[in-house]
Amino acid sequence: MVPPLPPRIAVTPAEIDRVVADFYAAVRVHPGLGPVFAAHVTDWPAHEAKIAGFWRNAILFERSYDGNPLQVHRDAGNVRPGMFDTWLGLFDSVLTRNLAPEAAAGWSALAHRIGRSLRYGVAEADTAPGGAPKLS
Repeated sequence: MVPPLPPRIAVTPAEIDRVVADFYAAVRVHPGLGPVFAAHVTDWPAHEAKIAGFWRNAILFERSYDGNPLQVHRDAGNVRPGMFDTWLGLFDSVLTRNLAPEAAAGWSALAHRIGRSLRYGVAEADTAPGGAPKLS
């Protein structure tokens, strides 16, 4: 049996761009997330365009993103599993501020599914065989 398609999230490319820009404006001043991103992002417009492409791919099924988010987060070296709750809370506040309630809820649900996968993948990278945390 083929699994059902996820419900369509009614957002436009312009709304995706607005959410991404608002989110990264908030990230840059966030005391916990700002330094993590600042260690890696030197060209904010290019980063925002790439992430907007990711969301257009995930929501609108455009083929505008080519990348491996899990590998990027693992390779960053300063991303920890506990950061995803903060990231998602900030993202949810941006969605609520920028979108109609139904669109915000749909996008939030998708972001939380993706966040769980990334958190798990980052946690797995920080764990030695047998589940013990890596200490170095």
